[in-house]
Amino acid sequence: MKVFLELGWYFKQEKKAYLSGIFILMIVAILQLVPPKIIGVIADHINDGSMTIGLLGQWMGVLVVVALAMYFLRYYWRIMIFGSSLKLSKLLRNRLYQHFTNMSPAFYQKRRIGDLMAHATNDLQAIQQTAGVGVLTFVDSLSTGGFVIAAMAFTISWKLTLICLIPMPFMVILTSWFGTMLHRTFYQAQEAFSSLNDKTQESITGIKVIKTFGQEKEDIEDFRKQSEDVVQKNITVAKIDSLFDPTISIIVGISFFLSIVFGAKYVLNGELTIGQLLSFTTYLGLLIWPMLAFGWLFNIVERGSASYDRVSLLFQEKVDITDDEKALNVVPEGDIEYKLADFTYPGETIPVLKDINFILHTGETLGIVGKTGAGKTTLLKLLIREFDRYDGEIMFGGKALKEYKLEKLREAIGYVPQDHFLFSASVGENIAFTHPNTSTKEIENAARLANIHEDILQFIDGYHTIVGERGVSLSGGQKQRISIARALLMNPEVLVLDDSLSAVDAKTEEAILSSLRQNREGKTTIITSHRLSAIQHADLILVLEAGKIVERGMHEDLMESDGWYKEMYLRQQLEELVEHGGH
Repeated sequence: MKVFLELGWYFKQEKKAYLSGIFILMIVAILQLVPPKIIGVIADHINDGSMTIGLLGQWMGVLVVVALAMYFLRYYWRIMIFGSSLKLSKLLRNRLYQHFTNMSPAFYQKRRIGDLMAHATNDLQAIQQTAGVGVLTFVDSLSTGGFVIAAMAFTISWKLTLICLIPMPFMVILTSWFGTMLHRTFYQAQEAFSSLNDKTQESITGIKVIKTFGQEKEDIEDFRKQSEDVVQKNITVAKIDSLFDPTISIIVGISFFLSIVFGAKYVLNGELTIGQLLSFTTYLGLLIWPMLAFGWLFNIVERGSASYDRVSLLFQEKVDITDDEKALNVVPEGDIEYKLADFTYPGETIPVLKDINFILHTGETLGIVGKTGAGKTTLLKLLIREFDRYDGEIMFGGKALKEYKLEKLREAIGYVPQDHFLFSASVGENIAFTHPNTSTKEIENAARLANIHEDILQFIDGYHTIVGERGVSLSGGQKQRISIARALLMNPEVLVLDDSLSAVDAKTEEAILSSLRQNREGKTTIITSHRLSAIQHADLILVLEAGKIVERGMHEDLMESDGWYKEMYLRQQLEELVEHGGH
């Protein structure tokens, strides 16, 4: 029952609704005692011949009033308790989503997307059930059971009541044992479902790759195995779950047997009337629900407890990129200076960047090149504060990055990553993602700068064309240029293109870079690229190798030295010449 204590903060928050619902529940529990009593009274009147039509009508009228009162009261307690549980689900879902958005990339490197989705769906549903049906069964089983036992003991026979309650301790022991097993197995079942969820999400996202390599059968077989694992674990849960009702039914059956045997004896001895025995057995029938509810309660609570444990572990994950209390609430501008001794990714031991020192003045263009894995993207991730723990300092406008509020820092940087992500919305909405209320003219201007405007006009619905999930209906080059247009619409102090021209041809690349030089005068641009033609006009070019700067300077300077840059540039020029037939 510890989950009720863990949810105590919410019960306090919604105490008015819960207390009202519980109070109404207890009134209903008391009203339930009336019909069995009336049945016993009527039976005794019939037995001694004192029953009349008028008397029968009075008792029937009481039954109707009680039934109507219970009808309306049951409606209102459902609104109070179930309504509050839905609010809890909404609250936790919003908190979880906000928590996800606050987490850094390091969090998503060790957490699977499908697993996070399972937390936000199945686990929250189980917690909602605990705060709704769980509270209902807890209060109802205790109040109804308590009132029924009190009515049996104080209005009929305390001796017969004690006899009938003899089997009850066994029920408590067994259901508690089942509950412990259920907690463990349900946790494992939820983990299996998370894995299946992740597998499904991954396979659907990568369906093109699966089909291209002809791996449909293997992928289906892998899915089948994981699905079978989910089924087996849930069957284990169902087997334990199925033990509750038979166990309780047997105990209730023993109680009925004891009530009939000893009740008949008390009637023969004159200690009870036929009507009292009839009322007693009817009350005992009412006691079946609290007993079943008690077993059901363990089921719901243990499921909710397992899910709450899983969700709590997520909330315990600390946000590692935070604002200082005295952080500046201004958009930074000015020179960018790296004075970085080294940087190592969380959980790793080998530094990926070492001895990175350079200054990029306002309005200049920086080109960063190097082999795959040289550290180009990592260098940019530190600038947008995807990671904060490094030895050294990165300055923007004469102040360390950490001195600015994260929101303001990222307002100054328009970042176009290697992995271009487009939302399942229109082309115009994707470009205007950061400024949803911007004008059509501004959207089109950004598209022209990114050399995508003419392509968009060829789409079926132009800027209103829905691109599909992750831009599935667009080519790689179109997705890249729409992503660039989205960043340009921000008109940022610093535009970062992380290998964002790799899917366009050389002519389109030159057109984009030319428009950037003309329209971003006085603003800083950073470009990483494997194609050296994209950065040959940069004011400063850095060549990275194994996380270190091995060459630096302008294009002309680097061509005068016999380094990697000159060798790669000449090779690419030769390749381009061959592609054009040697002309």
